[in-house]
Amino acid sequence: MELKGYKVLAFVDEEFEDLEMWYPVLRLREAGAEVHLAGPKSAAVYHGKYGVPLTTDHALDEVKADDYIGLYVPGGWAPDKLRRYESVLRLTREFHEAEKPIAHICHAGWVLASAKICKGYKMTSTPGIKDDLENAGAIWVDEEAVVDRNIVSGRRPPDLPAFTKAFVDVLTAYIQK
Repeated sequence: MELKGYKVLAFVDEEFEDLEMWYPVLRLREAGAEVHLAGPKSAAVYHGKYGVPLTTDHALDEVKADDYIGLYVPGGWAPDKLRRYESVLRLTREFHEAEKPIAHICHAGWVLASAKICKGYKMTSTPGIKDDLENAGAIWVDEEAVVDRNIVSGRRPPDLPAFTKAFVDVLTAYIQK
């Protein structure tokens, strides 16, 4: 229960990658964190690529980075939609400027690239967006989980155990400093 009493924000939009959403959310909750799901609309149902539904707790415009210790961005096709919302880019930059942990996996690096916070960070992702991250200034590596300062990145669903453990560890270190 290392995260008991702390809140983590997770971005949501249609066609998130089901495992990449639920595995980290459930693991964070298991560690004691209160995870809030924020999408374009509050109390709306969004569906993963494989049809698993979830209901958002908040609309993106309602949340403040100051209320959370970390940000999680799942993969799938949702990141391509999310990066078009100014509220997503603003929140991502606010978490980053406050040096709060940010985790992204698979295609979710698109959100960080659009928020312009990748420069000089070692990151991984699905190989399909390697060029996008490198063009945004990231140093791309092919590893299951990468931690560089406040950013945790992962490649794809088989890497979820290592990736999620790294995120929990970074969140725990953040609250202990």
